Amino acid sequence: MRRIGLLGGMSWHSSIEYYTKINTAVAQRLGGHHSAQILLDSTDFADIRDLQVAEDWAGAGASLAATGQRLQAGGAEAVAIATNLMHKCAPALEAAVDVPVIHIVDSIAAVARERGYSTLAVLGTRLTMLDGFYTERLEAQGFRTHVPDEQTCNEVDQIIFDELTQGIFTDASRARHVEIMDGLKARGADAVALSCTEIGLLVPPETAPLPAIDSVDAHVATIVEWMMAAV
Repeated sequence: MRRIGLLGGMSWHSSIEYYTKINTAVAQRLGGHHSAQILLDSTDFADIRDLQVAEDWAGAGASLAATGQRLQAGGAEAVAIATNLMHKCAPALEAAVDVPVIHIVDSIAAVARERGYSTLAVLGTRLTMLDGFYTERLEAQGFRTHVPDEQTCNEVDQIIFDELTQGIFTDASRARHVEIMDGLKARGADAVALSCTEIGLLVPPETAPLPAIDSVDAHVATIVEWMMAAV
């Protein structure tokens, strides 16, 4: 089994999901007392959030690069950023390490392709939806994408950072996300990518009003396949 290095803590609520789901999948595949070989470097998210708010993406990239190098030095044979937004800094991480970086957008694309979806709604932080680093990568792989209007993007972003990344999940925010998904479905999306690692905790895919791809589940599936390739 290969050893994965996770860049975690962004937020720790979703890092728990990564750790649990990777180990569960490995145990199901191998049985007995088997568990996953994981190196987890969990950051203080307040530091990363300060860089995001300041739009210091060079600094954020340097932070991820340093984390990736620590993981590689510790024996990680590949690394994965356990969050969506910080994939904006994936190029800095890729340049800093000599091991593969398992990209979350590629994982979502693989699931969408397998299920036959062609038009994906993307629901996540403001920059995940509007900056282009995320939707353009999906479009380069043959998918059409829809995102909410800018005001709604700001609203979702506020819910994510004021509530979800702090472990707060309310019925009001759940209902609002479902309403937004309904609107994206009406615009022609045949599936929605839950492109914030905490949205799946708020609106589990089975409760969404259209087919949903949880970014954590998609990413974990790719990570586990890579880990098990050496078994």
